[in-house]
Amino acid sequence: MANDQDEQVQQLKSEVDDLEAQLERYRRASEDLMQQVDWCIGYFHGCGKKSIAKSLSNNRSYIRKHLLRRSEQADPSSAVDTNS
Repeated sequence: MANDQDEQVQQLKSEVDDLEAQLERYRRASEDLMQQVDWCIGYFHGCGKKSIAKSLSNNRSYIRKHLLRRSEQADPSSAVDTNS
């Protein structure tokens, strides 16, 4: 009986390890995505397409706050002028 419990514990530990590895991959992917969005915001701002940059900035803020559950931070949109 103890052997069965040991096997179950090992199996659960293995599943947890797999889930943690998968979580880490998703975390890295989300960080890469946010860096790409930052780059796009800067690109559109530099091209004079400030309304697109502002829209991306708003989307970035929403994703960061509501989906990633992270605090607000300064981003490339802080320099975006909404009058253009």
